[in-house]
Amino acid sequence: MPAVVETDVAIIGAGPVGLFAVFECGMLRMKTVVVDALGEIGGQCSALYPEKPIFDIPAHPEIAGADLIAALHKQCAPFNPMLMLGRRVDGLRQDGEKLVLTTSEGDVITCRAVILAAGAGAFGPNRPPLERLPEFEATGGVRYLVSKREEFRGKRVVIAGGGDSAVDWALSLKQVAAHVTVVHRRDKFRCAPESAAQLKQAAERGEIELAIPYQLHGLEGEGGVLTGVSLATLKGEVKTVPADHLLAFFGLSMELGPIAEWGLGLDRSHITVEPATCATNIPGVHAIGDIATYPGKLKLILQGFSEAAMAAHAIHPRIFPGEALHFEYSTSKGLPVPG
Repeated sequence: MPAVVETDVAIIGAGPVGLFAVFECGMLRMKTVVVDALGEIGGQCSALYPEKPIFDIPAHPEIAGADLIAALHKQCAPFNPMLMLGRRVDGLRQDGEKLVLTTSEGDVITCRAVILAAGAGAFGPNRPPLERLPEFEATGGVRYLVSKREEFRGKRVVIAGGGDSAVDWALSLKQVAAHVTVVHRRDKFRCAPESAAQLKQAAERGEIELAIPYQLHGLEGEGGVLTGVSLATLKGEVKTVPADHLLAFFGLSMELGPIAEWGLGLDRSHITVEPATCATNIPGVHAIGDIATYPGKLKLILQGFSEAAMAAHAIHPRIFPGEALHFEYSTSKGLPVPG
């Protein structure tokens, strides 16, 4: 049944940056509602790489995506955010000094400020143009993400792509898979230099097979059961690699969806904001994380965390007009007492 909700701040997106925005707003005594189209919190961390290690989170030399989300959820739990999952925010309108959001489920959310933390908006994998692709997608022979590494234990895996996801998963799955083949059209990979060096070393030790310069050509198998992946060079040379699974990592196709119709300042499917406050061109609406852009922007989770703090502090005067905000470190003031 559709809900009618009134709150201080509505946060669109339950990924890591959105969850940290709950904490930052809570520290300033602002109530929050979090809306996400996915059925669980975590955004891409949960949907695309729950077991993939992340190496650039401060104080965590290595942490899996799912573990990061669990820690962020625990951190913001004292502020009791209302989670509205499995629904998309469709509409935004102004009602005097307030903002009104409507969702795909018919919910109406009235708030004084909105924080857009929707990552890259709605996302889906870029699919390779192969015949019979839907047949093998339906059975899991072709996949675009890894939810559980154990599913590939003892399997023959072909990984296509040259970015971080392809290389990182090749290095991870070689520990459990029977055989891992990495397919790339050239010998230079678009990933962290250390990861590329580890991939080369693993190939030299015979732990990973590199199919270079090749690209995907076809899929083989019957009844939805994948048995091989056909590869081809630009010269037309073709070979088949035995495979139980093809993991295609060609990036994501991103769409802002209904957000693009709200009148926000856009720059190539990103929302332009003021760097110091993350404010958009619509009063009371701020954007943080991957969806936001400004000169010098870095698409890092840690920069999104910083933007969450800046946006929360910029929003405070809208929620508590006339009340001076004296900044204090959390070590000094602790957590606010619920009231």
